[in-house]
Amino acid sequence: MDEIIARSNLYALLSRILLQELDVERLEILRNDETVLEFMPHWRDWEPRKTIEAQQLLEEYLNPDFTNLSLLHLVPYETFYTRPDQMIETGGANPVTDIYSAYDFLVDYEVARVVSSDHIGIEMEFMHHLCEAQLKAFEESDHDAVQELINVQHNFLNSHLLKWAPMYLINMKYESRTPLYYDTAEMALEFILSDNETLSALVVA
Repeated sequence: MDEIIARSNLYALLSRILLQELDVERLEILRNDETVLEFMPHWRDWEPRKTIEAQQLLEEYLNPDFTNLSLLHLVPYETFYTRPDQMIETGGANPVTDIYSAYDFLVDYEVARVVSSDHIGIEMEFMHHLCEAQLKAFEESDHDAVQELINVQHNFLNSHLLKWAPMYLINMKYESRTPLYYDTAEMALEFILSDNETLSALVVA
């Protein structure tokens, strides 16, 4: 159970960082949570993290970096990488639409401020959603549901995130101007690859 919780929390954390600019409250967690800092050594050791007031850190460093990585120079959408014409599919033909619907996952576009449901932050949030469902099934001793959700997570990783997110995250790592987003890219890449190995060992055909 602890492993499911840890996976769920990590997907939630990555989703939040990748989806939109940080606010002061979230930044303070990232500045002070020892577990987070263990995962992000460059961010942990970065002097401005320790010395600059939160709002200034956001306005002068972090939010401009997020804008550069998510809106200006890189495109964090699956269909940009998987369609031959590199167009983002914003309609019902988006490849993630059916699986989201099948597992009662709704994208609040107004809150998320994304143009399509295949944004990397949304796909990470969906994995968090599946982990939470797996945890609930585990707590209820519904072993069939647990196994189904393991299979769904493994399939989603291989059919979606792993097909394109590594390319985006590698580009993000090298385009980043702050240690926070450098470490986020590195951590996200390592995590989805290792999580796939974990799930591969548990999948039942």
